[in-house]
Amino acid sequence: MTTILGLSAFYHDSAACLVRDGEIVAAAQEERFTRKKHDSEFPRHAVEYCLREAGIGIADVDYVGFYDKPLLKFERILENYLGVAPRGLRSFLTAMPVWLKEKLFTRDQIRRDLGGYTGPIMFTEHHESHAASAFYPSPFAEAAVLTMDGVGEWATSSYGVGRGSALDLLAELHYPHSLGMLYSAFTYYTGFKVNSGEYKVMGLAPYGEPRYVDLIFDQLVQLRDDGSFKLNMEYFDYLHGLTMTNDAFARLFGGRARAAESELSQREMDLAASIQVVTEEIMLRMARHVHRETGMENLCLAGGVALNCVGNGRLLREGPFKRLWIQPAAGDAGGALGVALTIHHKVLGAPRHHRSEGDSMHGSYLGPAFSDAEIETFLRSVGAVYEKLPTADVVERTAHLLADEKVVGWLSATRARGRCSRS
Repeated sequence: MTTILGLSAFYHDSAACLVRDGEIVAAAQEERFTRKKHDSEFPRHAVEYCLREAGIGIADVDYVGFYDKPLLKFERILENYLGVAPRGLRSFLTAMPVWLKEKLFTRDQIRRDLGGYTGPIMFTEHHESHAASAFYPSPFAEAAVLTMDGVGEWATSSYGVGRGSALDLLAELHYPHSLGMLYSAFTYYTGFKVNSGEYKVMGLAPYGEPRYVDLIFDQLVQLRDDGSFKLNMEYFDYLHGLTMTNDAFARLFGGRARAAESELSQREMDLAASIQVVTEEIMLRMARHVHRETGMENLCLAGGVALNCVGNGRLLREGPFKRLWIQPAAGDAGGALGVALTIHHKVLGAPRHHRSEGDSMHGSYLGPAFSDAEIETFLRSVGAVYEKLPTADVVERTAHLLADEKVVGWLSATRARGRCSRS
């Protein structure tokens, strides 16, 4: 029996996942315990939960995996700063202390944070972790895999093929040319938080008109038929600065970036609509190229851009693949699962047994469970006003609240793997 603990940490969306003989026992994101959105700290609470769910201690873990390769990422950062010097000095001085004190010594930090774990620690490349999280839990015996995000070590997008326990990446798009960075630039410019507010841009898009699409393709993005592209870095600041866009970007779109929390104007709505259309077009071209190159009928997706459900909808409707499967934790949190499964299948050579009916994610109910009694005890402890409804009435009440433009939080006691879990 082989037990593998997968970790993602130190950038955003820290998480832990425990895999035993290829079965996902538990997985959780650190923010669920600390209540810090996109918590980037070492996922101590998530690790404790996973070990507790498996009924083991850290000494019983055979392998620990980390979802990217810090030294390779550091190489990219150094080359980036050298390439733009003397610009970027302020950004360099901000980043280097963190790297020299912490991130270059990730292996040692993992051992300390795990309480002196002495077993092997393995590292996979960022997009390899994304690809593994997409393919291995999927219901497909074989599939093409497409990953898209901001940046890992060097890669910003990649594609490959999975068959059985084999998973091979065939090509990559490299930094600074990144679909995730492009979308995040517009997230920043429209006044939302990068690596957090991208979904707000997607939600804002239907309220606008895509009147900047031609301008984006003319000035910012040189797009090829195969979905690869180059960004015109004259308009972006993330190579050497502390912001995503610069004054040239502001002049191109008629004004400075919207201040956070200020009133939204039609300009922001139109910008959101425009970058959404551009993103969908790039996703479609990438998918068509991957289909031509691989000949596969199935496509698995991961990486932060794969959380763009509107784009995924277009892939399903207009793309060449018959079936799609998207990793529910497509962002960096899912990397914890990806590295664990990579160790199991690619390092240890264990066979993969796909599930033709459903996937191996257990409906994604992999985090802590809460009974009605526990929920009620908590509500009483904080003096919350609550009402207990019959199950049959919950959906109708929720529908009425949404129709009245109320905000609804949903904690569902759903049976999964023989227990109640949070959705």
